[in-house]
Amino acid sequence: MLKLLKRSWQYVTAALTGKFNEAADPKVQLQQAITEAQDQHRRLVEQAANVIANQKQTEMRLNRSMAEMEKLNGSARQAVTMAEEAAGRGDTTKAAEYTQTAEAFANRLIATEREVESLKQMLLQSTQAANQAKSAVNQNSMVMQKKLSERQKLMGQLDQAKMQEQLNRAMSSLSETVGQDVPTFDEVRDKIESRYAKALGTSELAGQSVEARMLEVEQHQINNEAQARLAEIKSQLGITSGTSGSTDQAPTEG
Repeated sequence: MLKLLKRSWQYVTAALTGKFNEAADPKVQLQQAITEAQDQHRRLVEQAANVIANQKQTEMRLNRSMAEMEKLNGSARQAVTMAEEAAGRGDTTKAAEYTQTAEAFANRLIATEREVESLKQMLLQSTQAANQAKSAVNQNSMVMQKKLSERQKLMGQLDQAKMQEQLNRAMSSLSETVGQDVPTFDEVRDKIESRYAKALGTSELAGQSVEARMLEVEQHQINNEAQARLAEIKSQLGITSGTSGSTDQAPTEG
């Protein structure tokens, strides 16, 4: 039962993730990816700074210990010398005291030498870690620069893709039905051409009918009557059919 619930949850999560990715704006997702990469780089730089700081601190401790070791070595040698001088004078008490002091310096010197050896190992390890951290930061910086450069390219490609998709939708709308009440371009064209062809056919049929011929005869008769009336008027005015205007042409002398 638990395994079934787990699988169901994974399925629902994958489905929701897929729907979100389909609806999400790629430009926003790209900026989110860049921001996340920048945050990771900042955390890497902080970690590298801590590693390098540890290396620097170890180096400073080693330098102090080595200086202390040199000081203890000198003090031990001085105590031995003073003990020998006291013994030479016959002052056994001072000789014993200086000898005891020299032994104390020697014990501290041994402990400091051990600390120096330990710090040398620590410094070697911390130096290697610091070098690795610097290399990691440099490599990640190069990756970041590459991503920032690619972001501009991807932004341009995304804008071109959006423009092309918009153009594709505009072109497809000319041949595809947009909704239930909006006709396509092809449907409107076919409708107009059908009405135009029908009008031409009707006009052609009307020109061949009896009524059309009767109208043609009547119009011809009216034209003839108009010509006869015009000739009558010209005759009354003394205008022959061979002259024009209000004056007659003079006869030609032969």
